[in-house]
Amino acid sequence: MNTSLITGASSGIGEAFARKLAALGRNVFLVARSEDKLIALCNELGRTNSIRAQYFALDLSKPEAPAQLFAESEKRGLNVDLLINNAGFGAMGDFAKMDLARQLNMIDLNVKGLVELTHRFVQPMREKKQGAIINVASTAGFQPVPYMAVYGATKAFVLNYSQALWEENRRYGVHVMALCPGVTETNFFEASQMEHPPMRVAQTPEDVVDAALRGLTRKKSLVISGLANFIMIEAERLVPRSLIARVAGRALRPKPGQ
Repeated sequence: MNTSLITGASSGIGEAFARKLAALGRNVFLVARSEDKLIALCNELGRTNSIRAQYFALDLSKPEAPAQLFAESEKRGLNVDLLINNAGFGAMGDFAKMDLARQLNMIDLNVKGLVELTHRFVQPMREKKQGAIINVASTAGFQPVPYMAVYGATKAFVLNYSQALWEENRRYGVHVMALCPGVTETNFFEASQMEHPPMRVAQTPEDVVDAALRGLTRKKSLVISGLANFIMIEAERLVPRSLIARVAGRALRPKPGQ
């Protein structure tokens, strides 16, 4: 059966994708670490939308997890024709003083896990000449982000990787797209132990998902959700990257004692 697989699906943008796609009549396969939240969400979606909602509780930062997830989808006989790589986290602070294991774990989830899942699921899509992959990057991927250095770098990777795969796969009938939200009303900052960035208007997860699905329909390689975010990114192209880094560094520098 045709199914949308969504990682990081227990809250925020992932949950909003699940709700929207279920409302459109799509079967969903939801993946996150929190089994209780996944069970509750699947029960609700299946009951209110007359679709099949399944879950798999998994920590995708673990080396063996992407292979486990792909094998589980095969075992259940799911035809994953839409993969949404949304799982990820960030961290804020002076890189030299931050816990190295947490930074490496961020790379494992934001980059390695995403790359492996994309590689595993894009192959059957190409064989069927049908399918789509949305990789959730960030507006942080367009410029250096002091005090969020590793997070910004992982999202820059996702952005460039996804746009390259858009070109590689479109002749096979597979659409790959990078989604770049800005600040969004989710538990991202709390979960990442970060403060909300100053002077940034937050979008709702539903706004981000609506923009993503419009871009998917139009076969875009990149969607920057929100007009304000789009204008900001375009304006930054006109400014030296060193200046952008200095301005961002002043805004994001941890307060004394943090």
